[in-house]
Amino acid sequence: MSDQTVTNPAAEAQEGEITPDAVENAVENVENPAAATTAEEGQASEATSAAAADLLEKITALEAAKASLSQMVEERNSQYMRLAADFENFRKRTQREKEELELQIKCSVIADLLPVVDSFELARTHIQTETEAEEKIHRSYQGVYKQLVECLKRIGVSAMQAKGKPFDPNLHEAVLREATNEHPEGTVIEELKRGYMLGDRVLRHAMVKVAAAPEEGSGSEIKPTNDVTDA
Repeated sequence: MSDQTVTNPAAEAQEGEITPDAVENAVENVENPAAATTAEEGQASEATSAAAADLLEKITALEAAKASLSQMVEERNSQYMRLAADFENFRKRTQREKEELELQIKCSVIADLLPVVDSFELARTHIQTETEAEEKIHRSYQGVYKQLVECLKRIGVSAMQAKGKPFDPNLHEAVLREATNEHPEGTVIEELKRGYMLGDRVLRHAMVKVAAAPEEGSGSEIKPTNDVTDA
């Protein structure tokens, strides 16, 4: 028996069989190739239009989101700038109030010390020492007075020099007036109690005697004034 492959003629016929529909489609494509191409292009065009519309919709949504975020960032930035400005104004105002309070406290404390300075100066001009022991005591408390004055100078306290200057109600307090021809009217001719300043702020007004124009037919005399000027 020979080795030969047994074939199935019916199966071979089925594999190579051409269906009527395939024949009909082939005939239509051969007879009208332009129609087939137009249909394919139409489908491609519709797909492209749909993709473009979808892309345009996404771009529009992204632009809207960008505009919303930009507005939000601008609002937050504006709020931040306002808060920063308010905080800076608050900081400056607080600093000014702190400095003003410190200055007021300093002025109050120094003003309470000025009578002590007055007492030392009064003792220096009125006490006459007679013995060596008294002189030693005098030099001792005058050393304390000098130390006190130096401390006041270091913190900015200065004594007014009112004598011989025009009367200034912002600096002086007139307690006496003297009619005289020796000084122009309104000139401070005597300092009764020294005034002091801390920087440009008055700690205590100087109590002074002010020159006045002499009245006709009267000599020079010291007259208390009823017009006490307290700046």
